[in-house]
Amino acid sequence: MSSSASAATPSAFDLIGVGAPIMDLVATVPESFLAHTAGEKGGSVNVAPEEIARLIALLPSPPAPTPGGSAANTTFNAARLGLRTTFIGKLGGDDTARAYRARFASGGVDTQRFKHSPLPNARCLILTTPDAQRTMRTELGAVFSFSPDEVSAADFTGCRLAHIEGYIVFNRPLADAVLAAARAAGCKISLDVASFEIVRMARDWLLGQLKTGLDLVVANEDEIRELFPDLPAVTPEDYAAHARRLASFGGTAAVKLGKDGAWIARGTELHRIAPVAIADAIDSNGAGDAWAAGFLSAYLRGMPLPACGTVASILGAETVRHMGPIIPDQPWSVVAAQARKILNPAAP
Repeated sequence: MSSSASAATPSAFDLIGVGAPIMDLVATVPESFLAHTAGEKGGSVNVAPEEIARLIALLPSPPAPTPGGSAANTTFNAARLGLRTTFIGKLGGDDTARAYRARFASGGVDTQRFKHSPLPNARCLILTTPDAQRTMRTELGAVFSFSPDEVSAADFTGCRLAHIEGYIVFNRPLADAVLAAARAAGCKISLDVASFEIVRMARDWLLGQLKTGLDLVVANEDEIRELFPDLPAVTPEDYAAHARRLASFGGTAAVKLGKDGAWIARGTELHRIAPVAIADAIDSNGAGDAWAAGFLSAYLRGMPLPACGTVASILGAETVRHMGPIIPDQPWSVVAAQARKILNPAAP
């Protein structure tokens, strides 16, 4: 599962995120509200602007806007933990896009590799039910116009690792172009599977990419069950076999189990990562993205896999305590201090 990387050229960036720069519209709803929208609870479905407007009109109060997108959330949090980061994605030409880019810049993410369109910026309505589960309905806007012709190896020059969100597979030619360009530039490649619906739609494609070469794959229990449906998946211990199967393609595998922690495998290594217990979870939106940011922040520093998993769990657990995908600044200072004790053990 390992891709080639050049050690001869110094890297300007540790991580380049690739995905959709989507403005999240976060709303807390009762379970009964989901009857207003088609599709499964907990999933992500692309819809027309009219459908987003219809659902917003049915909400008891207006949703709260916050910059989101799976790989974007991971990139933003990785920058907050000290990685040198940049991002490839297509912004729109409206005020939403300008606010999105400004927020990224304020977090220390390089914004020079964004693509641009005159179309409205992408938006995602995130419906969070009382069990902290999120159901997403996305209007792609400018993201839909992102063409494979706009991507080249030059976009990835000077980057050690490309972290790619699975949602990009909805545009298969773009996904192929991104992976080809990242490989041509010598980047290591990390893929966050992102959604069980993606595995259902593109399982053969994902297995093909694993065989071609991926350095790190991150999946949750729903996604990994779809990828390896022949394996048992009843208890948390069952997912050790999924992690081993995923790692058998040659790279590092991370299988997230929410409140039950995670399994991480690489070669002959297999590690059970204990969860960070949280009693006041209110929103799972962005928790997996934060988990990936914590993992990558340690992984790209060359730390052992258990340490990578511990930092990941700290960030993921804190994220579910807040509405929206980004931990607010005040609690962030506390959780970042915990993470840095592991990332920089020699620091005073």
